[in-house]
Amino acid sequence: MTTHTLLSDPQEVIGKQWSEHQSPEQAKILGLARDALLFVSATGQRYRFEDFRKSLESGARAPGTFEQPRDGLTNLEERLNRTEGFFTKLRDEADSTGEKELIQVILDTLHFISSTGQHSAFSEYLEHVEAGAPPYAIASFDTKEEAEAWLGNQPSPPVSANVLIANDYHDVLHNRETNIRRLPRNHDLEYYLAELKHEEPPVATASFASLEEAKAWLKAQPEPARWAWVSIAGEFYLAAYHPNINHRALYPLSMAKGYEVEPDEP
Repeated sequence: MTTHTLLSDPQEVIGKQWSEHQSPEQAKILGLARDALLFVSATGQRYRFEDFRKSLESGARAPGTFEQPRDGLTNLEERLNRTEGFFTKLRDEADSTGEKELIQVILDTLHFISSTGQHSAFSEYLEHVEAGAPPYAIASFDTKEEAEAWLGNQPSPPVSANVLIANDYHDVLHNRETNIRRLPRNHDLEYYLAELKHEEPPVATASFASLEEAKAWLKAQPEPARWAWVSIAGEFYLAAYHPNINHRALYPLSMAKGYEVEPDEP
């Protein structure tokens, strides 16, 4: 397990526990563990998490303070506790050292979220996942210059997270050994749109004559849906809302051309 696969390798353990006939409770526990690992990765906290684990190994005080769950988050705290109990038992019963290590990463992830006061952020991320929303982004910029200035000013930049630049998805890449910082374009949105088109064929919830009219409509919504199909001048768009960065966007479905999902075999 390398630092680059630290948050992905433990998914194998979760997959082995998943079964068609599992109880609803176990499905919730395994799903929460899966999403906890994805949350730390999607929010660009891999280096921060590595440092957290080193502090645990050295016996030093873990960074951050425990968050007292506010109204509406008590249920999440209970789910985290049940998930921790499940994987603690699984670790203690594991046969191999390798499997124990992978399970420990899951347990450390749950502890990391709680001890660094991220209940609210994790709860919002879970809502994002459950809604089937577009790929998670941690920031939005109008221009590449603005994004590069932001990245250059970060004392501890995120790593392997998404940001939006003029509504295009870019990776935040950072190597803290060399301090190289880059923002390459990625195609996560195109793949997402192609898959969404396959799973939720477009049916417009609203129609507009122009892009400007659609933008005004989306801006006027007090709290839009995470995503909805709309029609603009006869073309389908995805109206998306990213509440964690307070960003609203209209993504043309035409972006998915060339990224179509293969139809299921009969």
